[in-house]
Amino acid sequence: MKGRHGVRTLLASCALGLACSAAVAQGYPSKPIRLLVGYPPGGSNDTLARIAAPRLAERLGRPVVVENRPGADSMIATEYVARAAPDGYTFLVSAMVFNPELYGRLPYDPLKDFTPITMLVADPLVLAAHPSLPAASMKDLLALAKAKPGALAYASGSPPMYVATELFKKKAGVDIVHVPYKGSGPSIIAAVAGEVPLVVVTVTPALAQLRAGKLRALAVTSKKRTVQLPATASLAEAGVDFQWLAWIGMFGPARLPAAVVDRLYGELAAILKSESVRSQYAALGYDLGEATGVGMPPAEFAPYFAQSLGRWTDAVKDLRRDGAT
Repeated sequence: MKGRHGVRTLLASCALGLACSAAVAQGYPSKPIRLLVGYPPGGSNDTLARIAAPRLAERLGRPVVVENRPGADSMIATEYVARAAPDGYTFLVSAMVFNPELYGRLPYDPLKDFTPITMLVADPLVLAAHPSLPAASMKDLLALAKAKPGALAYASGSPPMYVATELFKKKAGVDIVHVPYKGSGPSIIAAVAGEVPLVVVTVTPALAQLRAGKLRALAVTSKKRTVQLPATASLAEAGVDFQWLAWIGMFGPARLPAAVVDRLYGELAAILKSESVRSQYAALGYDLGEATGVGMPPAEFAPYFAQSLGRWTDAVKDLRRDGAT
């Protein structure tokens, strides 16, 4: 009898949960939604949030407000969302994989305190050279770097670019000196001016200089060639087994009702497929191709996020053991 009573109780609880979830879906949303960004206006996270916000507002019938809470390398906004009520009215636009290993102890757990919704963009890195460098391809660069260890230098403007390039160097067996800059913009300017012969940056902010011939793209870190730079080979084509994508996604607090997750994801997926957004992404230089993973459902995005976090953490640990960080 006890066993049957337990089963009945469990079934009743499940039925109640489903009923509550359905009720939430029917009444959601009933007030404005906030998209938090951990950086000042103008950056990639902010731009993507502001592309999504008005379209989400139109589809959901409620205001969607972008709120910038910069500071502590995005940890202020991230902690705020982690502590927010799981009611579907507070979300984070972020990558969220970099800080755990860089800072150690955090005021939140990236895996336990959040609900991954979907990926909003994925941008490969490009390794580009000043036109004066005698290397027209990645194979040329590798030959030059191996012939003159430590003679070449590359600029980067953030930890992800630096870590990715150090891993690439390890994989390719080359010694290229790192020159840090305070952001992608300054690193691109330095390479265009010839202060540093190489720069590693995401594709989008470098497109104008690449198309103007002020920089020469040698390779991209996506698995295949990108639509932004169709003439530029991937590292795999150059014989280096290495891929790296810089992505940004949307997250809510942990324990979000499934009905809210499904509703929000459904609207975002439709937005990302719309012609207006595809045109806007293309104008900014972003690729919305299926190979990027943009718009993947929560059931796929959650393990992708966990894998990305693990990969980044392992990469930084490896570099620290090698004395590179």
